[in-house]
Amino acid sequence: MAAAAAGPFSLREVLDAFRRCVTEQREVLLEPYLSGWRGLIRFLQSLGAVFSFISKDAVAKVALLEGHQQQHGFVSLQSLVQHELAAGLAALRARSDSGCRTVLRLHRALRWLQLFLEGLRSGEPRTSVLCTDAYNASLAQHHPWVVRKAATVAFCTLPSRDAFLEIMNVGSQEEAVAMLGEAIPYIGDVYSITQELFTQHKLLDLP
Repeated sequence: MAAAAAGPFSLREVLDAFRRCVTEQREVLLEPYLSGWRGLIRFLQSLGAVFSFISKDAVAKVALLEGHQQQHGFVSLQSLVQHELAAGLAALRARSDSGCRTVLRLHRALRWLQLFLEGLRSGEPRTSVLCTDAYNASLAQHHPWVVRKAATVAFCTLPSRDAFLEIMNVGSQEEAVAMLGEAIPYIGDVYSITQELFTQHKLLDLP
């Protein structure tokens, strides 16, 4: 999935992608969703090995979702869910490679990133605390103990908040904080719509 690692991370690209995600009908468009995730993956990869356990999984999930999109011509997340539910929920739950399962894994990771970015914007200087709190409120409940333990240890090696803001690649720290303020609501909107859609169709606990 070379495209995910192409070029440096830019928060502006992620903002533009997630801004284009949601239609007036509150549908989540897959093309900008995937584009936004490619940007977020570059963000994770720019931090080195600390987030490799998440970024590698995200790369694989994005590639799998791209395959579903290309094969079936899905335009939105809603059309993907509708297509896969047509065979019945039991059949969908039996599949390990479904688009819904893939989206669910990305959905959980997006919540962690949303919370972490909100923490960075808040001004809290202890990035290890920010990241651990975000992880415990999102991804941790879906990971086995050994992964949770390794993650919290890895988070202790995170760079400073200043370094994170510099990685955003949008100018000064003040400009980075301002752009986080723009981007986070769009990411949150995509998360909320997906959460509602998956709750409605009882998909939040897909194995």
